[in-house]
Amino acid sequence: MGKPINIDWNTLGFKYIKTDLRYVSRWKDGSWDEGTLVADNTLTMSEGSTALHYGQTCFEGLKAYRTKDGSIQLFRPDENAKRMQESCRRLLMPEVSVEKFVDACGQVVRANEHYVPPYGTGATLYIRPFVIGVGDNIGVAPAQEYIFSIFCTPVGAYFKGGMVPVNFTVSDYDRAAPRGTGAVKVGGNYASSLLPHHLAVEKGFADCIYLDPATRTKIEEVGAANFFGITKEGTFVTPASPSILQSITRRSLMDVARDILGMKVEQRDVYIDKLDEFVEAGACGTAAVITPIGGIDYKGKLHVFHSETEVGPVTKKLYETLCGIQFGDLEAPAGWIHKVKI
Repeated sequence: MGKPINIDWNTLGFKYIKTDLRYVSRWKDGSWDEGTLVADNTLTMSEGSTALHYGQTCFEGLKAYRTKDGSIQLFRPDENAKRMQESCRRLLMPEVSVEKFVDACGQVVRANEHYVPPYGTGATLYIRPFVIGVGDNIGVAPAQEYIFSIFCTPVGAYFKGGMVPVNFTVSDYDRAAPRGTGAVKVGGNYASSLLPHHLAVEKGFADCIYLDPATRTKIEEVGAANFFGITKEGTFVTPASPSILQSITRRSLMDVARDILGMKVEQRDVYIDKLDEFVEAGACGTAAVITPIGGIDYKGKLHVFHSETEVGPVTKKLYETLCGIQFGDLEAPAGWIHKVKI
């Protein structure tokens, strides 16, 4: 165990808290260095860094979970590593191997083990890996040097008073261009989402729904998360599009629905004018696992699913099952859990 810390795990929110050590590795002359743990939480870079001017930056998000026996586990970190490789390829940045990525995550968790919240609080240790282009650059071209870094911060249970459905509104803005960067986790996608999110919140909604940019008839994403719906027949449906970020949470929920709960699973077009085919709906991602959707506002009309106040039974079962796996209370499918040796 590390030094004692004074944190009220039950009131913890989702905000940055400086922890003791983070991992930093640098790429230069064609290869990554070994990487090291450092105490300094600031990065020094050239004013010509491509991350600052041309958005040559990508990131990931995953969590470390404290189990009932006090051990710590990561949930599918190899999948985060593979997704970061896809982001790096899209931005012409050097890839980080799966082995290096997972090992570095383990180093950061071990170094900050006393920041992993206790089992039963619902809180977790959020892990943020990222790659940025740095060095003396000026032209619109890939950088000659890069930084791969990982830091972590404890975050509270997403639903403080239990899961409550929230409402969303359809945005007039597009999240991603056809054949653009929508399928990878790059910084520019999130910068462009700030205004649509702000406008949605101003109208009293939790976030916005993005439609496909080509026809504006199909749901693609829900804010910074993925959409799913449950049909009257009990089928788990989630959108299919080359512009959707390949969410590890969504893919895991599809597996849970099909292989554990025995549901039919479909990845297909979800038309905004055919919401009445769903009796439940939700947004899924790393932070909340599932955010239940009470209703979606489209052209001034609110379509309500199961309820604006109560979580649907299928959504609740999906949430409880995946969380049970992540916290070690339920048996995980093969390869999903990476134990951190302390």
